[in-house]
Amino acid sequence: MSDEIKIRKANKNDFDVVYQFMNELEEIVFEIDSQKKAFERNLSNKDFIYLIAELKNRPIGFISCHSQNPLHHGGQKIAEIQEMYVNQENRKTGVGKKLIEELKHIAKQNEIVQLEVTSNKKRTETHRFYQREGFINTHEKFTFELK
Repeated sequence: MSDEIKIRKANKNDFDVVYQFMNELEEIVFEIDSQKKAFERNLSNKDFIYLIAELKNRPIGFISCHSQNPLHHGGQKIAEIQEMYVNQENRKTGVGKKLIEELKHIAKQNEIVQLEVTSNKKRTETHRFYQREGFINTHEKFTFELK
């Protein structure tokens, strides 16, 4: 099956499926208009990479990543995976691995020297996936809600 999976850059026509994926990932229904505006704005930003995984021309996965040049990395280009989702019936079939491989390829072409990812503590299987893909757990992430 892995050979049948195709990875391509996302486009505006992918909004509906990406919106569905994000709702499933976060177990919430996001406000659609603000999601669409953010999706389209990020698609046009050269510092964002949005990829779709397809099986038989049907979207089954998505990964998003953005890059920046933080001072604490000496101004080198670093990218962070923001979202990654594979639909339930296609997990453990190599889809995630293919998304990561293509992201690494594109990142190298864009002179990105490091990929980072943050994953919710409850997603222990996801943590094992990233470790299998060569990611090392080096940080703790802290958040503060501004309300």
